[in-house]
Amino acid sequence: MASEAEDPNRRDFLVIAGNAFIAVGAAATLWPFVDQMNPDAGAQALASVEIDLSPVKEGQAITAMWRGKPIFIRNRTADEIKQAEATPIADLPDGSARNDLLPEATPALDKNRVKDGKANWLIMVGICTHLGCIPKGQSMGDARGEFGGWFCPCHGSHYDTSGRIRKGPAPRNLEVPPYEFVSDTKIKIG
Repeated sequence: MASEAEDPNRRDFLVIAGNAFIAVGAAATLWPFVDQMNPDAGAQALASVEIDLSPVKEGQAITAMWRGKPIFIRNRTADEIKQAEATPIADLPDGSARNDLLPEATPALDKNRVKDGKANWLIMVGICTHLGCIPKGQSMGDARGEFGGWFCPCHGSHYDTSGRIRKGPAPRNLEVPPYEFVSDTKIKIG
């Protein structure tokens, strides 16, 4: 005996339509719970910040805020760059570049702490790696320590013109946050 294929009937249609209705209803019910796990607009606004560098002249520095941290931005002079490039790695207490865009083991050469072709712009998190103080050296009249960079007066840490620890209790170089140049005069941090 050959079995005959039954024609679809009203019951099959109701089962398919009912299951589809339940699936859509479940998705509509769960969506607000899934959506509330996304970060709010305030958190997303802090995730990145754009900074215009055009008013910063050679030899000047500015401080910006990103994620509640001070960001040191210095337009270094040719002498400051030359001094930073001439420092042997063996003279550095911390041999890691501490650049968030590079692997941890990247050596602390000056070229690994700045962008190619933009060696004059040094961008770092301005928090001393010893106990979280804010080092001096951003203003023209500030003490810059023995190496011409930054000096933390709290416990005497000295940083060079590349933000690398040279003397004092700080164990690490100042960190370089993730950043990119979106134009010749504007950067985006984060």
